[in-house]
Amino acid sequence: MSLVHAARSSHGRSANTSAGHTAGTPSGEPPAGEPGARRGVRQVVAAYASLAKPRVIELLLVTTIPAMFLAGRAIPDPWLLLATLVGGTMAAGSANALNCVVDADIDKVMNRTKKRPLVRDTVPRTNALVFGLVLGAASFALLYGTVNLLAGLLAIATILFYIFVYTLGLKRRTPQNVVWGGAAGCMPVVIGWAAVTGTVEWPAFVMFGVIFFWTPPHTWALGMKYREDYERAGVPMLPVVASPQHVAKQIVIYSWVMVGWTLLLVPATSWLYAVFAGLAGAWFLFYAHSLYAGVKRGRETKPMALFHRSNTYLMIVFVALAVDAAIGMPVFGLPF
Repeated sequence: MSLVHAARSSHGRSANTSAGHTAGTPSGEPPAGEPGARRGVRQVVAAYASLAKPRVIELLLVTTIPAMFLAGRAIPDPWLLLATLVGGTMAAGSANALNCVVDADIDKVMNRTKKRPLVRDTVPRTNALVFGLVLGAASFALLYGTVNLLAGLLAIATILFYIFVYTLGLKRRTPQNVVWGGAAGCMPVVIGWAAVTGTVEWPAFVMFGVIFFWTPPHTWALGMKYREDYERAGVPMLPVVASPQHVAKQIVIYSWVMVGWTLLLVPATSWLYAVFAGLAGAWFLFYAHSLYAGVKRGRETKPMALFHRSNTYLMIVFVALAVDAAIGMPVFGLPF
């Protein structure tokens, strides 16, 4: 399914729906200026904001800011920080909105996504497509104009990768969808680093790897909870095609790699980050192993608990990075 086809497929239905709900028509909506009309405007704004999936964007910002702190080993310029965050938010919102256009058909059959704007017809697909494209173009213009060209190009590359590689290419074809497709969610740290330095150096790639290996345990825990949803939608998430024990084992494996990968940042930081990364890693590994042990023994488990803990873990690691850089403590440095 292409973006254009997805937008056109319901254009007629959306137009008919809109025709019956204009102000002053027999639908009973109040004319502009009345309280009901104001509520209608708020609902439209909320619907478009929902297309951008703001809760997902929050997590991206948690990683972008520390990356900028680490890049300069100091608190970054406030205006540069603001421009990068706004541009990054617009880029992420663009990718998420375009994803909603492509995935509208499967969103309809999944309980987890059935309240999204395109499913409820609160936003026509054509409008959502234009909204996503405009956001993407605006993100590049803002980043190029106020940050640097590299940050803008990385943002566009992220949008294209998320839509064409993950959403259109991998998501409905392979259980490894979130492993390789998750690379798009790793890019904010690279963009943040590029915003400060104008280049990309090894710590940016290490931070990229931390999120890359974090994504499968995070997403597979969610998939274990909503397995029937994904199966009904025809999305071959690992929890759909593999046994719970195999999924839990993979979660443990990726968790160990993720925790070990965070320690690769120690040469660019001080003992403060090393301590928090080590303690947070041990904490998360305990719960990953607990999930695997429970599944292996046939006990009732709560994979969503690990899902939420994965968010907490990532926040601890990246906040530790930011604090370590802001304090400006002596770094360990590379041994060569």
